[in-house]
Amino acid sequence: MLFNSLPFYIFFPLVTLGYFLLPHRWRWIWLLAASAYFYMAFVPAYILILLFTILVDYFAGIGIENSQGPRRKIIFIAGMLANLGALGFFKYFNFFNANLTALADWLGLRYPIPMLEIILPIGLSFYTFKAMSYLIEVNRGDQKAERHPGLLALYVMFYPQLIAGPIERPQHLLPQLREEHPFDPAAAADGLRRMAWGYFKKLVIADRLALLVNPIFSEPRSYPGPLLLLAALAFTYQIYCDFSGYSDIALGAARVMGFRLMENFNRPYAARSLTEFWQRWHISLSSWLRDYIFFPVRRSLLRRKIRLPGWLNQFLPTMVTMLASGLWHGANWTFVLWGALHGLYLVIELWTATLRETVARGLGLARLSWLRHTFQVLVTFGLASLAWIFFRADSVSDAFYIVGHLFRGWNLSQFPLWLNQVRVTLGENFPLAILFSSLTGAQVLVIVGLQVILLEGVQAIARENPIERILAGQNFLLRWSAYYFLLGNILLFGAFQQTTFIYFQF
Repeated sequence: MLFNSLPFYIFFPLVTLGYFLLPHRWRWIWLLAASAYFYMAFVPAYILILLFTILVDYFAGIGIENSQGPRRKIIFIAGMLANLGALGFFKYFNFFNANLTALADWLGLRYPIPMLEIILPIGLSFYTFKAMSYLIEVNRGDQKAERHPGLLALYVMFYPQLIAGPIERPQHLLPQLREEHPFDPAAAADGLRRMAWGYFKKLVIADRLALLVNPIFSEPRSYPGPLLLLAALAFTYQIYCDFSGYSDIALGAARVMGFRLMENFNRPYAARSLTEFWQRWHISLSSWLRDYIFFPVRRSLLRRKIRLPGWLNQFLPTMVTMLASGLWHGANWTFVLWGALHGLYLVIELWTATLRETVARGLGLARLSWLRHTFQVLVTFGLASLAWIFFRADSVSDAFYIVGHLFRGWNLSQFPLWLNQVRVTLGENFPLAILFSSLTGAQVLVIVGLQVILLEGVQAIARENPIERILAGQNFLLRWSAYYFLLGNILLFGAFQQTTFIYFQF
């Protein structure tokens, strides 16, 4: 069930109303049943994979807590392998099988294993990582094994964050599932405001930009450099507004019922470095990778009896972590290259820190902090945008073609033709066309560009406090003017094709 679909607009108020009407002792059953229905609205049979994951984690968690020594380790490893096995089969079997087939063909060997017709269960990577987080925390002794199977199931399946996160830790969400949440008008209002902001990001910016991005990335060799560059920059904002918009709706829906999910984004394109970017982007995943891959790999290297060069102690954990991030996102070499590129960014950033600081002092940038800050933000944004090309491209060859042709074919005499191409793509199903006979490419670009400026302006204002909290503190006239302005923006400029969220494929 999509957040931006009519069924959800009916599902959400009914589930919320039922939650508050029921006695506390029955609410977990209601939420669990609603979450199961929410997931089964996609492909009903795949609820069996979720149930398998939950059963494995329930018994493994209790077994880990009740055991010591080698037995505890065996149960932990078995539980982790069961989770990874489901993820590996459904998401990576055909990827590795295709690569082994290609290698065998290159070597002139016969490879007998055929490809399988496998449909990736929606949200598999998200709930698998959440389940693994539970087992890791129980094994570390930082989380008690959950004896209530229904609450553990609800922890994994809680519908607002089931499909695309945030990837909640058990210490944060499980206690909230036990708490009684009386109806709080202020919390409900905050949640609805947060949801509206998420819908603005998704419908007005992400889905509108998708109409430009999709055809250009599908046939990049049919477009000149200016449109390739425009599509690359458009995707930079499309993926941010699509994913952070989903997170806003998820956090808002949970907040209406009294739950607080972890923040997943914090103005990532305002970051001054790639390290800071990853502290602001998809925070629940980046912190998961940091705590469960980066730190353990680094500690393992430092404990080795064979001393490695200092640079290698930083290079290996960083690259392993970012390659894991790339593979987590998808079974395609484009994602692997995206992860590798970010790994190189982080390593080079670390290695050149002293040099860059020396150059900045030599140029006197310490006295012009605003200029240095702006330069750092622009460079970080540019590097992230370059990496997004590999993330979005349909193939590795397409990605390198786009990168190699971004600044080719800049014939200004063709500018009107380019804008017409933009109008044909970006202007599809434009509600504002009802008011005007036609929209030129320039007008469409200006409209969408103004929405991006509005987004950045609001985010700049909401640096310290969420926008819903800032609005709550305003007077009646200003608050409701903002509501109507946001609603009018969505109705006039939104794209209403009920497109899936980008991260649903992961």
